[in-house]
Amino acid sequence: MPLNSVPATVNMPALEYERLFAAQNAFVDIGFRGGAVPGNKEDLRPPHDDGVYDFKCFLLHSGVDEFPHLEADEMAEALAEIKTFNSLLIVHAEDSRTIDKAPQPNGDVYENFLKSRPRGAENIAIAEVIERTRWTEARSHILHLSSSDALPMIASAKRDGLDITVETCPHYLTLLSEEIPDGATAFKCCPPVREVSTREKLWEGLLDGTIDFIVSDHSPSTLDLKDLGNGDFGVAWGGVSSLQLGLSLIWTEARRRGVGLGRVLQWMSTRPAERVGLRSKGRLSLGYDADMAVFAQDERFVVNAKALNHKNPITPYQGKVLSGKIRKTFVGGQEVDYQTPTGRLLGRGQV
Repeated sequence: MPLNSVPATVNMPALEYERLFAAQNAFVDIGFRGGAVPGNKEDLRPPHDDGVYDFKCFLLHSGVDEFPHLEADEMAEALAEIKTFNSLLIVHAEDSRTIDKAPQPNGDVYENFLKSRPRGAENIAIAEVIERTRWTEARSHILHLSSSDALPMIASAKRDGLDITVETCPHYLTLLSEEIPDGATAFKCCPPVREVSTREKLWEGLLDGTIDFIVSDHSPSTLDLKDLGNGDFGVAWGGVSSLQLGLSLIWTEARRRGVGLGRVLQWMSTRPAERVGLRSKGRLSLGYDADMAVFAQDERFVVNAKALNHKNPITPYQGKVLSGKIRKTFVGGQEVDYQTPTGRLLGRGQV
C-alpha cells in the first residue's frame, strides 16, 4: 500500500526502498502498487515498467501528509497517463468538499462519526470517477464501497461499456452501525460501517454482479492509535484488520443467505487476481501457484484478538462466532509456519 510506506511509494527510489525491506520480512507473496499524487505524472510509467500492478489515489486527504489527494481533474490526468501503458487506477472515492461541510466526528458517539462521512461524499466522488473514466477510456477501480446509493450509477456505467470495477469489504457486509457501541473505535474505518439497509443492498449488488469482488482493505492499527482509552472517533486511526478473518466472516454470512463457497471464492480470490493481473494466483489449476487453505467450512470458533496472527491485537470482531476455520495455509506449496519469512516479491507479468 503506497501511502503506508515511508517514504510514500510515488516514484522509483521509494519503490526500491520498500522492496528492500519487504524482501526480508515477507511471510506471503507480495505485489506492489504505486501512488498517483499531484505532480508525479511523469513518475508513473517507470514503476509500471518495473512490475507495479496498479496505482492508488485519494479524492480527499489520505490521512498521510506525504500522500496528498488528487482533485477530480488531476485524477483525469492520471487516468489519461495510465491509459497509455494500460495500467489501472484504483480510487478511494470520497468527496473532500462534502466531508469538509459535514459535522465534525469528535467524541465517542458513533452516530456522530457516521454523520461526518455521509453517503453523499461517496456518491459524488464515484460519479467523478465514472465520468473521468468515460472521458479518458481508461481502466479504473473503486475501492471499499460502503454506500449502496451508488450502485445504480455503477451498474449504468458498466452497461455503457466502461472498464470499471468496484469492490466492497467484509466489514461492510457483516457489521451494522446500529450495533456499534459508543467509544468502540475498533470499528472505525473510512468510509464507515453503515446501516442494516445498506448492508443488505450491498449483498444484492454482489449477487447481481454490480460489485465485482470482496477485499480485506486490511488497515492495521496499533492499540494507542485507536485511542481506546478515550474512544474518540475524531482522534482514532481509521482502519479494520480483517485479512486473517475475511474468508470466515464472508462464509458465515454467505451460507446464511444460501450462497455457496464456490461463489465466495470467486469474489475473494479469482476475480481480484484477474483484475490486477496476478497471472499465477486466484485458482487451483495447472501452471498456477499452489496457494491453498485447508478450510473446515462447518467448524465454528469464537474470535479472540489475542489468538490472531495480527501484529496488533485489536479487532471489531472480538467475541463473534464464525463458521469456517482455516486449519492450514500453503503458499507456493509450502506450509506457512508464521515464523519464517519465505514469501516472494511479485511483479506484474511474472508467472
